[in-house]
Amino acid sequence: MSGLGGLNKSPQGVVLGLVQAQLPVVKTPADLAAQTQKICDMVAKARRNLSTMDLVVFPEYSLHGLSMDTNPEIMCRMDGPEVAAFKKACVDNAIWGCFSIMEYNPEGYPFNGGLIIDDKGAVALYYRKLHPWVPVEPWEPGDLGIPVCVGPKGAKIALIICHDGMFPEMARESAYKGAEIMIRTAGYTAPIRHAWKVTNQANAFCNLMYTASVCMCGTDGSFDSMGEGMFVSFDGETMVTGSSRPDEIITCELRPDLVREARREWGVENNIYQFGHRAYTAVKGGARDCPYTFMQDMVAGRYSLPWEKEVRVTDGTSCGFPAPTREYSPTVIDTKERKYG
Repeated sequence: MSGLGGLNKSPQGVVLGLVQAQLPVVKTPADLAAQTQKICDMVAKARRNLSTMDLVVFPEYSLHGLSMDTNPEIMCRMDGPEVAAFKKACVDNAIWGCFSIMEYNPEGYPFNGGLIIDDKGAVALYYRKLHPWVPVEPWEPGDLGIPVCVGPKGAKIALIICHDGMFPEMARESAYKGAEIMIRTAGYTAPIRHAWKVTNQANAFCNLMYTASVCMCGTDGSFDSMGEGMFVSFDGETMVTGSSRPDEIITCELRPDLVREARREWGVENNIYQFGHRAYTAVKGGARDCPYTFMQDMVAGRYSLPWEKEVRVTDGTSCGFPAPTREYSPTVIDTKERKYG
């Protein structure tokens, strides 16, 4: 039940709007400024569109387009004019917003970032994409984990980006950290359509949480993004779907209180709980070990597939990027203490 897309908002409801933004072409700082303004105008449209809307979500690449251009002149900074404009738009329209930026990184390739800004202009969540869509995307590996923020009406919200959603571990981590709603923003094109739908549904059902997912839309003359925003309930049922019309805003009321009830009361298919309490009918509290070899090997730094040596595409050279020579050095950052302005 979507509350007629949020027209009939319940006291416990949180109404989200997903913007199937028109795919832009951004090559210069002037282009970047113009696209920033268009996004701010769309925030105002979202508020006019539905007075009950709590949070408006823009897809990955809505600011920079799909060119994969890493030119520092069009990269963003958290203290830069683009983020400042997004903050002002949220304040001016009394609405929360979720935005996409490509963030300048002095140590290497840019980060593919997403941020949630509250209706007072504060950054409630900042996330850097953990799984860039290799070999196509050159972005630096994310180093902030998967943060979860408290959003409108106290809803706990996580944000992942595009290819992240193809890894069930991303949704499981979001839920494990308390997320009741997981937003997934994307720039996907039509060949990913089926995988997009089934992963959004599986991510919701396997973790008893809502998923709210949206892609870029339309063409930039080279690429065709598919739009197809979708809301999925915690039981895996699709609630609302969008079309392939650029700049369409689809809306839905979500009920975090029902997620909390299901996580508390369900016996059958309470998978997020049962994952860590195997066979609790047979043994008290269930088995709480880690029987998964891949998890053990990853923690030990020895993750290796049986066919590891047969994998042919292991860098971005097929997409025109030079083979990297720099090893990854993860940094430990306490995201609870990190301040974003």
